[in-house]
Amino acid sequence: MNKKTALITGGASGIGRKTAIQLAENGYQIVINYRNSESEAVSLAKQLDDCFGTKNIAVQGDVANQEDCFRIVNEVLMAYSTVDVLVHNAGPYIHERKKLIDYTFEEWNYLIQGNLSAVFYLSKLIIPIMRKQKWGRIITLGYDRVETAPGWIYRSAFAAAKTGLASLTRTISIEEAEHGITANMVCPGDITNEWKERNIEESFEANNPNLSLGRQGTGEDIARVITFLTDEKSDFITGSIIPVTGGVDVLGKAFKI
Repeated sequence: MNKKTALITGGASGIGRKTAIQLAENGYQIVINYRNSESEAVSLAKQLDDCFGTKNIAVQGDVANQEDCFRIVNEVLMAYSTVDVLVHNAGPYIHERKKLIDYTFEEWNYLIQGNLSAVFYLSKLIIPIMRKQKWGRIITLGYDRVETAPGWIYRSAFAAAKTGLASLTRTISIEEAEHGITANMVCPGDITNEWKERNIEESFEANNPNLSLGRQGTGEDIARVITFLTDEKSDFITGSIIPVTGGVDVLGKAFKI
């Protein structure tokens, strides 16, 4: 039986990297998409080759760019016969606190394209491949309570794109159910950069009594949920928006100085 292939956008670092490792541990061949992190992506692909004896590759491309998406998919199909899992992890984000009128037109367009249009580009190219095999998993990433379309101060473009993506994810799940394709959104909580590539065990050891669960959220927390959704027997879970927040109010942080 051929191994399944998973394409992870923004897979060279952070949550994408943890997801790549977790899926590789579960037998997947991994395509690590990256925009600028070539050395990290190539190194991770080799690490997965050595650890699991599978064929893993790194593919450059900015998913916010339509032409890059065509090239990414073409390169993937030159190396593998199919794409079984598509994890839309990449998503531009501006950390600076800016109100709507302070965004430039270029910033707005890039955030919308990178977080919403990119999912359309890649899904349009890959869903026909999944339809042929009557099996596929599409997983997007959102944020806490995204399905309620909440306002998020200082994050207007990102929030608008992700709330649109929540609807798009659910639409895909309805349209593609007859083809054995599921689509779900995973919504990470407040996972800081230093914890995105760390393990749950490490967060237990760190112990943070200021958090409701007494520990930090980690990249492994998110990767475990994504991996569960890719399982053969997870086909009854589709159109779901799954918060993985540790009970922390992510949006409330925006009001803190």
